[in-house]
Amino acid sequence: MRILVTGAAGFIGSHLAERLVARGDEVVGLDNFDPFYARATKEANLAALASSKRFTLVEGDLRAPGDLERAFASSTPPDAVVHLAALAGVRPSLADPARYADVNVLGTVRLVEAARARGVRRFVFASSSSVYGADSTPPFKESDPCVRPLSPYAATKRAGELGLSAAHHLYGLDVTCLRFFTVYGPRQRPDLAIHKFARLILAGRPIELYGDGGTSRDYTWIDDILDGVVASLDETGRGAPAFRVYNLGGSRTTTLLRLVELISDALGKKPVIEWKPEQPGDMKHTHADVSLAGEALGYAPRVPIEEGIARFAAWVKAQA
Repeated sequence: MRILVTGAAGFIGSHLAERLVARGDEVVGLDNFDPFYARATKEANLAALASSKRFTLVEGDLRAPGDLERAFASSTPPDAVVHLAALAGVRPSLADPARYADVNVLGTVRLVEAARARGVRRFVFASSSSVYGADSTPPFKESDPCVRPLSPYAATKRAGELGLSAAHHLYGLDVTCLRFFTVYGPRQRPDLAIHKFARLILAGRPIELYGDGGTSRDYTWIDDILDGVVASLDETGRGAPAFRVYNLGGSRTTTLLRLVELISDALGKKPVIEWKPEQPGDMKHTHADVSLAGEALGYAPRVPIEEGIARFAAWVKAQA
């Protein structure tokens, strides 16, 4: 297939582009190299794709019609769009909710309109476990109403899902929304807990833990996420257009204290912990029910947290 991947220079996007190119797909990657973290890091993410004739990078912004025109410009339009680009992070969204709405909501609307204008009907959207919010009971199921998000970031992701539901209803767009549960692995964003903790522990510097350490997350190794994304991409286009929502997670929870223990053991260094008050917007627990994705996509997470953290620690050491 020919696939447009937004956010292609990011953590998940660069891995996905590599996976698709390796299986023979042609990928057009769109990324604006947002300065949330260093451009050099994102350029390094794309290093393995630089020599591939099946990968083309377009630097541009979702909200700019001219940039979208360049991303879609080809004698052959893409068969599908995988929309990963977004401003991410719960805590940063508290400081700038308007920008999050602009990029994550308006950007998604503009991308959908650009796809529609070119007859592209297959659309995969990266959503988040954050949409479950205050009204959800773990393990989270896709049937949950998700009407009480706890942060502007979570609200923008839920808004993206709802907008795509309307696009399916009105225009026949074939849509899959994937709710990612705390993805980690090589190239993970440097601000995220596992990456940040690993680098600080390795350097002998203190790490900040919020609350009492009893919060828990469903951590998901990058290759498990890619398996689900590729399977969902292949599912679009089969039969009549549909609107689908799937959880992609490890389907197992790990407390914050246990996570720190696993990281420190894998690095062979004792952590220095500074305790901080609980933060607004954070969810106390996440846990994915992946039975629906299992039935529809054959999705089954394969890398347990113990193995994944060991792999990640080896990668961090190699980068040091």
